[in-house]
Amino acid sequence: MKTGTALAVAIALATVALVVIGTLWPVSTAVAFAGGRTLERNSSSPQAAVENLANDIRAQAWGNAYTSLANKAEFTQAEFVQDLRGVHPSLRTYATVQSFEVEPLRAAQDQAEMRLRLHWSTVVGTFVTTRDLKLVKTGDHWSVDWPLVKEPQVPPQVIPVNYLRWDVIYPGPGDSWGAQEVEAPHVRIIDMHPVQRAEGVVVLGELLNEDVVPAYVSVKATLLSKSGARIASEDSFDKIAHTLLPKQVTPFLINFPDAQLSDVGSIRMDPVSALVSAAADPVIEIEDQKLTPAPDASLIGQLVNQGGQAVDIAHVLGTFYDKSGQVVWVADRYVDRALLPKTPVAFDIHIPEDLARKISSERAIVATYSSGGFS
Repeated sequence: MKTGTALAVAIALATVALVVIGTLWPVSTAVAFAGGRTLERNSSSPQAAVENLANDIRAQAWGNAYTSLANKAEFTQAEFVQDLRGVHPSLRTYATVQSFEVEPLRAAQDQAEMRLRLHWSTVVGTFVTTRDLKLVKTGDHWSVDWPLVKEPQVPPQVIPVNYLRWDVIYPGPGDSWGAQEVEAPHVRIIDMHPVQRAEGVVVLGELLNEDVVPAYVSVKATLLSKSGARIASEDSFDKIAHTLLPKQVTPFLINFPDAQLSDVGSIRMDPVSALVSAAADPVIEIEDQKLTPAPDASLIGQLVNQGGQAVDIAHVLGTFYDKSGQVVWVADRYVDRALLPKTPVAFDIHIPEDLARKISSERAIVATYSSGGFS
């Protein structure tokens, strides 16, 4: 009984203490408990000034971040936020800063340059943005000159739209596309093989929509042991273009973490398809596409939205082949900013160094998402 009473008293005292701390230092306490540093508002060094700014951005304390800038008279707070979050809805709009890194570049008595890397977290993974910042010293206080990047303004223009479209008409208002009383589009796996990677077994290949109607597709793989027992089942999730127009091909990649290829006797593949409404618009062209060699091997290029509407999210899938035409690797990259009409946006897809020398050719496709849905 005495132990229980003592524990209750200790919990009560700890609660009171936390309430007092949170009341007196709410922002810094919240950041500390979220896994970040305690916010030190003293910007007596370039490092501290950039860390303070990064912490404000991570906490989405836009007013504090904007007020601390040395060149805030050059733009509004709204423009500063739009530079970080985007003007149009995109992955960046809903992302949060998970962590950051500050790297000194050069310093003088009253000026300095620092590199800030912001690691953003989204529902489809992380992405990194890098800004090289100039800092100025006033008295004993350092402030950041923020290098504002404004999104280009698309001029008024008429863009003719002429594209194919497939609509699905359902028998009644209560029917959904997931429970259709029609034959599913014919799809076929045209290449599949497993590879052993350090992180586990990877099953990769390509899927063809050989029908004359669009299909919403997915691929499930089941690893079977040499005795025929099930080891594990996984699906392609986002390493695939889910909506395929007639005769289109998508790569797919399925991860089996910690699995060993030596334990696998066979693999059961289950492609799934459903009839879905789709359109051949927006048209996203890939320009200046090329492979950069190892050690930092990647597929780079630019996406250009040839349509008249902004595309919220673009997902670039790269398929890499050896000299015999077999798929060596599948990799992807989400573009974190919206694609505005006729406005190029760069992308790069990293390729593992040990596979880069095996690659002879590549193919890239783009899946898009806007407020109307996937395409």
